[in-house]
Amino acid sequence: MGICLSGDIRGGKQAVGGAQGRPTESHNNGGGGGAHNDAVDFFFRSRGLHALFTQIELSLSASKLRDRDITSKSDPMAVVYAKKREGTLEEIGRTEVIMNSLNPAWIVKISIAYQFEIVQPLVFHVYDVDTKYHNVSVKMLKLNEQDFLGEASCYLSEIVTKKNRTSTLNLHDKRNGVSRNLGTLSVHAEETVASKSAVEISFRCSQLENVDLFSKSDPFLRISRIVESGDSIPICKTEVINNNLNPIWRPITLSMQQYGSKENPLIIDCFDFNTIGNHVLLGKIQKSVADLQKLHLEQSGANFVLPSVHRNHEKVLESQLFVDKCIEKEQYTFLDYISSGFELNFMVAVDFTASNGNPQNPNSLHYIDPSGRLNSYQQAITEVGEVIQFYDSDKRFPAWGFGGKTFNNTVSHCFNLNGIPNGYEVEGVDGIMAAYASALHNVALAGPTLFGPVINMAAQIAGQSVSHHDKSKYFVLLIVTDGVLTDLQETKDALVRASDLPLSILIVGVGGADFTQMEILDADNGRRLESSTGRIATRDIVQFVPMREVHGGRNSAVQGLLEELPGQFLTYVRPRDIKPCNLQVV
Repeated sequence: MGICLSGDIRGGKQAVGGAQGRPTESHNNGGGGGAHNDAVDFFFRSRGLHALFTQIELSLSASKLRDRDITSKSDPMAVVYAKKREGTLEEIGRTEVIMNSLNPAWIVKISIAYQFEIVQPLVFHVYDVDTKYHNVSVKMLKLNEQDFLGEASCYLSEIVTKKNRTSTLNLHDKRNGVSRNLGTLSVHAEETVASKSAVEISFRCSQLENVDLFSKSDPFLRISRIVESGDSIPICKTEVINNNLNPIWRPITLSMQQYGSKENPLIIDCFDFNTIGNHVLLGKIQKSVADLQKLHLEQSGANFVLPSVHRNHEKVLESQLFVDKCIEKEQYTFLDYISSGFELNFMVAVDFTASNGNPQNPNSLHYIDPSGRLNSYQQAITEVGEVIQFYDSDKRFPAWGFGGKTFNNTVSHCFNLNGIPNGYEVEGVDGIMAAYASALHNVALAGPTLFGPVINMAAQIAGQSVSHHDKSKYFVLLIVTDGVLTDLQETKDALVRASDLPLSILIVGVGGADFTQMEILDADNGRRLESSTGRIATRDIVQFVPMREVHGGRNSAVQGLLEELPGQFLTYVRPRDIKPCNLQVV
């Protein structure tokens, strides 16, 4: 339900924007210059650390970019950085990729905390994303493998103090000493609205014009809000419906942050999708949320219009827009749930397959350094566990191993890490670390690498919570692994089944293996997992983080977890109308 913010490209046919999932792209950096994250904010505030800031959303658009593609136009993506005192750049967020466009208006907003009392230099880089990466999530793109289109910089205060809160910056290329104009980047800032009001809308159209030669039009809607300056800023687009002149789109959810007020005019453009980027306008309508509510109540349609070549004239079309559903609702935040008593229950599963190497060998991924330096497994468990345990009242964590030859000399793909046959729980993160160290002495590394059994075990625990009508628990399974899956389809089947449960799975990949399979499980390419029986996952519950990128300074396992966990949590509770504990009807 709703439009999930998808980071993939996939020909540009996926839906982008809307308030379901993550309406903004933000990477918390724990510092003053970066983005805000509910989970991190709550973590610090519980320790008496209060940041004085105003939450800002940045909307980006560009014009007259360089064309780096030979047979088509560039496929641009923008990356926003906070420039630190020492001159280093810290990434705040990335937009989506817009296909074949030299004048992109990105829908993904960049969230940043504006602090009046400090100077906040921002740097913007624009890249042309190579075609071979068009099925890769934007957050996983390696920027040094993309074509650089230009950069610009300014202070955040420069943007927010402008009359229309928009700065237009010239792009240049310092790397090659090219100072000539490489196009412009416009940055518009808006303060985040602290309202929880949202509206869920279902659109359909009838009698759209057919502009395709050998098939029917492939329509999608783009919704934009008109701001004070008179400009329009795109806030959402539906998915593309192929070969259909009477399309019915999936419901979208718009927050008040996006639509402004019920009376604020919105522009709804209907386009025929073209892969090369020159989408054909099939018609447009200007309506406010209040107008859309009226259309829904009256069960009537509104005619699309097309701008005429003659000024101030519009051609009224036969094609119409209908609103099949328009429901107002409260959208509670992750913080609303957590602060009301919802818990995140931590579980961990550790890879004991032979590919990790003999634990006695210093080159082994399981080698425990006498100096106390943590190996990758210990680092992942510590970093993730220390954050998650904060949200778990009893701090008793199920801990398993898989792929090892256990105490009875048989290979097990889900054994209790502490060696106790009937007790898989350990006390706190220290308990996990002690059980892990002990298991390395008592379990022989074996194989193959199977995820199915531990996912099914975690799903069983989450399912028991649901059957006991305990709606205030959400489970997070950390899987730390070095290897390539042997049971990819069985794992997909387990994940599809688990997608209906209050469960998220974080996979941390250690070592130098090819983790392409993990990218498939982490459905950030917008394509939900499909089981062997053809069932589609109801939501994305997997987040994958390669540890080598953690060591490379690009990310941390904690940030990797927190980046998507709040959104995954909300995709579970919102469609089920589960409210925060203090608002639930007993």
